[in-house]
Formats: sequence, C-alpha cells, structure tokens
Amino acid sequence: MSAKKEYGDFQTSESLATRVVALVVKLFGTPEIVIEPTVGLGVFLKASAERWEENSEYIGYEINKEYVDLARKSLRQFGVKILHRDFFNEDWKCNIPRFAKRRILIIGNPPWVTNSDLGQIGSKNLPEKSNFQGLRGFDARMGKSNFGIAECMLIRLIEALPSDGAIAMLCKTMTARKVLRHFWKTDGGREGSRLFRIDAKAEFNVAVDACLFFATGKRTDERVAMVYDDLDTTFASMRFGFVDGYLVSDIDAYHAHKKLDGGSSTYTWRSGVKHDAAKVMEFTRDGQQLINGFGEAVEIEDDYVFPLLKSSDLGNGRIVIRKAVLITQRHIGDDTAEIEQKAPKTWEYLMRYKNILDARKSSIYKNRSIFSVFGIGPYSFAPWKIAISGLYKNISFVVVPPCDERPVMVDDTCYSIPCQSKEEAYLLFELLSSVEAKAFLKSLVFADSKRPITIDVLRRVSFVELARNLGKLDELKRYVYSASASEETNTQMSLLM
Repeated sequence: MSAKKEYGDFQTSESLATRVVALVVKLFGTPEIVIEPTVGLGVFLKASAERWEENSEYIGYEINKEYVDLARKSLRQFGVKILHRDFFNEDWKCNIPRFAKRRILIIGNPPWVTNSDLGQIGSKNLPEKSNFQGLRGFDARMGKSNFGIAECMLIRLIEALPSDGAIAMLCKTMTARKVLRHFWKTDGGREGSRLFRIDAKAEFNVAVDACLFFATGKRTDERVAMVYDDLDTTFASMRFGFVDGYLVSDIDAYHAHKKLDGGSSTYTWRSGVKHDAAKVMEFTRDGQQLINGFGEAVEIEDDYVFPLLKSSDLGNGRIVIRKAVLITQRHIGDDTAEIEQKAPKTWEYLMRYKNILDARKSSIYKNRSIFSVFGIGPYSFAPWKIAISGLYKNISFVVVPPCDERPVMVDDTCYSIPCQSKEEAYLLFELLSSVEAKAFLKSLVFADSKRPITIDVLRRVSFVELARNLGKLDELKRYVYSASASEETNTQMSLLM
C-alpha cells in the first residue's frame, strides 16, 4: 500500500504555501502561534516562519515518522517543534485552548481521501467510526455517511478554535462546503468564512475542485461564505450559504427565483433501478441476442428484461437504447421465487451467478428476497418518463418514451417522474426546461459535487409555480386531476391553486 494513497498525501509546493501565508496576512494579520496539524514535509510551517519569524511560535503534528524526521531536519533553524502524533488520537479541544490567550492560526493541507477509500485499502489511518453527521436510516446505509478525512479533521479543529483564532486549509471545495454546512446546521456560522479557488490540476495533478478554506473561530448567526476565483482576487465572485434550512450554491440567484421553491407531492421524483451487479444484470444486444458483461450470450425470457438508459445517455441527451436490464421485481420486497416457475431460463441464469449477487456489499440487500433490486415500483413501469442524470453538471432533462412498447428503465444515478402519456411528459419537459426552472435549479446545484443533481434538489421545484409562470396551469391541472392522481395530491393542488 502506498503511503501517498493511505495518507491522502498531496504535498504542497513551497510557492503555494508562500502565497497562502501572504493571503492570511491580509485576512488575519500576524498570529502568535501557528499550528499545522498534518505537517507532511512542513512547507506551511516554513513559509509561516519565514514570514513571521520570531513573532510567532510554530508547532506541527505528523503521523508519518519519515516525514517527522525530514521536517525536523529542514525546520530546525526556525525553532519549529514537530510532534510525532496521530491526529485522531489527539484531544484538540484540550490542545488548542492551551494557547487561548494567544492569537492562533491553524494552517495546512489535510488528507484528500474519504473514510471509505481508506477502509477499502485496509488503512488504520482512520477516525473512530461514527455517524457524526447524524444521518439516519436509508441515507446512512446508502453511503451518505461516507465522509472525507479532511472533513472530519476540519470539524474537530474548528470546534476547538477560540473566537479570536483562524483556520486556513487547502482542501477539496466540496469538503469546505460540507464543513460549513455542518456548523450552519448545528452551531451557527463562523465569521470571515471564505473559499479561494486553486488550480488543483496545476498544483497537485488531480482533477478536482479545490480551494483555500479560511474562517475565524468567532460564531455568527450569518450562514454565508464568500467565494473568490483565486488567491489573488480581491472581490468575491459569488456567495453561497444556508437559507431556510437548505444549502444553496448562489444566494443572490436563489432569492431571485425563490418563488419556485416549494415542491409538493404534485409529482414525485424517483431514483432509478439499483442492482450493484452490472455484469450480471445488464446486457447489450447483438441483433436479437443479449450479451452480458462477461461477454457471454444469454438466453432468458423477455418478461423480466427491459430497455435501459444509463446516466451517460441522459447526460448527453440520448434516448437511443443501447442497453437492457434484468428486473426481478415489480415492487421492493416482492418474493422472487416466482421467477423459477414463470421464467425458468431466467431463474437458471440468476442461479448461475448467485455467488456474485449474494456478494453485493450494500446492506440494503440483507434480509431481502434472493436476487432483489432497489429503486423499483409501479412508477418504474410507467409508459413515459421525464428523466435527468444526477452525475452531469448541465441541467438537462430528457423525455423517455417507451421502446418496442416496453417501459424504459433508468439506472440508479438518474432520477425520473412517471408519466402516463406523451403529452404529459412533454408538458413537464417544457416546465422543467424553462429559463426560470434552470436558473432556480442552478442556484441550488454545486457543480463540483460528485452528484451535482440530487433528488433533494429536484423535489424543491414547484410544478404549480412553474406552470403558473408559463401560463400552463390549466394543462397541469388536467393531468394532476386525472384518475391516476391521488386524493392527497388533488387536495394539495386545490390548496395551491
């Protein structure tokens, strides 16, 4: 196992560290003590000591003994103290307040890996496992509790930071945002919260959005952070924050389109089908022959095979069917044993790959019927859908028609709304593709996220308000008040209209 992978080790160049320190001078002034909690080779402490000299005291912590020795040697002339310590074994709420009467600056570049990354390679460089974000039920089980190691570190450090102290850390932009969201939800804002974008490709040869995250320890009721295009920019390009209990990517744009916020159960967004066994459950076609992910020709009944659109299809506006998927249930929880009688070839195929399907890691499959899938229900079999990929930055909706009189499935990185007719699907497409809808969604979406479009974001769009704005309210009523609409939905529509 490489140390670089285990420790999320992306060493900062001396030039970048010097630029960061120069910016901190403008934002914070001269600290009396500088702490680097993950020293590495010590470039931040070196840049700090060269800038502030005897005006500050310098302390560093590092888990990697090789780095400790190198940093001690290179920084000896500056009187820097380097401690060989594991960050997660330190009591930072005790360590940092020891210097509370002095202006403290915490600076550095924590690891750019997640707890899941480290767990997969068997690393012991992990915090004690806990769902520290307080996620419950399905969200925690589906991986939303996976967090960056830097995220955990920054939260611990800010919790320990005195009000007259400051923190300046290089990290993924997504990490900084999650840290701020944590405090905005639980403990209020921090004064002076700022993100300064950096070119991670040029600095670290990694293709991620990254920044210098700066904040003071002083609490504030204001839950806003300013975003700057680089370390040298004087004026913020935008501001994001926590508004009405939600994170928004552009506060000004959000307020301009806030009237569209208030999604009801008029329509319900659904995640696509989840099976976690693509080589077994997904197929390409060679003429009339199905070919699985192992390159094997498969002979199974058509009853359980449906056309499939992947995220890459929707993200690029394609509705040409290139894939098929094996769907074993009509509802979550259905007993799949009936397949043996109804479709013996399909059952034989599934049994052939039972070891792979049984080995699916997600806990959602535990105590479920054999060969279960998720993200499935009556909505999956609607003849028409309006759908969008969750993985693409562009906000692009697609009308999904049936294929060969079969409903088309989308994968679990996509979201869709079931529609009973072509006309209904195209009405929703017109509403969601409007300038107003896209501007509103853009104010909520963070383009650097692994999944920019989420079901939580989509659910916030009010179809009623969109239809009202575009003069399509009567058309929307016609579909919502159809025989298939629920009594609850009809009641809500009546109240809103």
